Amino acid sequence: MYIEKRNYYGKTRYWLAHSFREDGKIHKVRKLLGTDLSAEVLEDRKEKAEKLILDEINKYKIIKDPLHDKISKKEIEFIKRLEIEANLKVIHLSETDWKKFSEVFSYNTNAIEGSELTLKETENVIEKGIWPVEKSKQDIAEALGVDEATGFIRKTKDHISLDLIKEIHKIVFKNSKDFAGEFRKNGEEVVVRTGTGVIVHEGAPSTRVVTLLGELVRWYNKYNSEYPGILLAAVVHNQFENIHPFADGNGRVGRILLNNILLKSGLPPLNIDLKNQRDYYATLQAYENEGNIRPTIELMLKEYKDLKKIIK
Repeated sequence: MYIEKRNYYGKTRYWLAHSFREDGKIHKVRKLLGTDLSAEVLEDRKEKAEKLILDEINKYKIIKDPLHDKISKKEIEFIKRLEIEANLKVIHLSETDWKKFSEVFSYNTNAIEGSELTLKETENVIEKGIWPVEKSKQDIAEALGVDEATGFIRKTKDHISLDLIKEIHKIVFKNSKDFAGEFRKNGEEVVVRTGTGVIVHEGAPSTRVVTLLGELVRWYNKYNSEYPGILLAAVVHNQFENIHPFADGNGRVGRILLNNILLKSGLPPLNIDLKNQRDYYATLQAYENEGNIRPTIELMLKEYKDLKKIIK
């Protein structure tokens, strides 16, 4: 790491800079230290900035194989047995099942993000084209978008790619967001806050979005024949949410991507129910802060138990 300084209107401004190579590309991180600093203050802030830079780099770096460190081979075999014993097969879903699932999934995945449509209104919008006049056109458009994207992943042969991720976003938000299908531009950063303003997540730096997604695609291609589908889907979903490649809509795209990975593994899709929203966010935090994938797997297995209630 090194100090950069520039003169601005007779004053000297200092940054701590660090360049590193990732996926064959050189990336640079800079932290502003201040203006006209004494040697003592500069050294103190440099020390703090070093930690921030290293935290930023490590936070968004794809862990090449998070499962070997956080989950044992015995547990992996246990998950495989659960899949077999539960008889979870996508071929067991009829067209009627799919129709019901898509409506329930569209309702819940949008409600998690603040949509005010009820389940009945979502069903009417998708089945009958009845639009509730008192609800926003954006909520209605995104209910239809999620339903269409669910149909799309049933047909596509693509497991995961940058083009697939952008296409899912485009389908869901084509009638509600002018940046549908476009990753964040350089300098466009995202911060997720609670209703009280507490920061719960910061997306990866915009300059690293494409690189990190590319590493995620390569990770999946390397391990997709080694790990059970539930495990693959959990890692892909959580890492995608950690990167946060879009200015908005990451949660919905991530949950559809999760279902695409499950389908490509021969498993049924699953629905994250609105009532489990708090648990769902806790699983994302466990992965982001500790690299712990177990809570996500436990939630997925819980949601699978409720699948028959949805499609009965």
